[in-house]
Amino acid sequence: MIGGSGLLGREVTQQARRAGARVLATFHRNESALPAIDWRPLDIRHRDNVTALVQQSQPAVIINAAYQQADWATTADGATHVAAAAAAVGARLVHVSSDAVFSGLADRYDETCPPDPTTPYGAAKAAAETAIKGLDPGAIIARTSLIIGNGNSQHEAFVHSLASGTTAGVLFTDDVRCPIHVTDLASALLELACSPHSGIHHIAGTDALTRHELGVLIARRDGLDAADLPTGLRARTGTPGPSKYAWTAP
Repeated sequence: MIGGSGLLGREVTQQARRAGARVLATFHRNESALPAIDWRPLDIRHRDNVTALVQQSQPAVIINAAYQQADWATTADGATHVAAAAAAVGARLVHVSSDAVFSGLADRYDETCPPDPTTPYGAAKAAAETAIKGLDPGAIIARTSLIIGNGNSQHEAFVHSLASGTTAGVLFTDDVRCPIHVTDLASALLELACSPHSGIHHIAGTDALTRHELGVLIARRDGLDAADLPTGLRARTGTPGPSKYAWTAP
């Protein structure tokens, strides 16, 4: 598991362990405290380090959930290093991509739609997809959307901070996503890893929600006053990124 200490990585490693798999997981800065996992430090920006770890461990499956929003070297180059190392040992690769590869200008997106990113992060994710398809045609590229958890995702923390007044900001009413729970996403990734499928798959929620609509649902779930959540338009803030990711239902 590449990027095992993040929200998604932790859930994948836990589910894999419960299923009886032997799991090696990497971290960049902070090692997770999850037990029964072989934790290894790894900076995927360095090709030689990735190659050495994969050659040493000889994994049957590699799931890559590592990224850095503002770092091309991690999101694009690093993903390429992982794909090359996986192909060299014949490991099954599942790469986690993002709806950020799309501009949001189309009415709907499915797996046949070509990327048209509008942000550096989206461009890095799209570049990684292109490299992976060339290096390993049998790999899975799993595009997902906004990930939530049991209170420990970035969006959930932001909603709580807004409701308590401890942070400034707004929840966009013109930013549409297809949020998915981390448990469901991890389960889908592991299922794909054991399947004969290849290529691009959209793994996201079936309901398109604005960030504000999702925030209201989180507030109600957690006993917060949804009326305290400030709203705004992405288009008026200058925040980079498209305002709509309306996917076909997975």
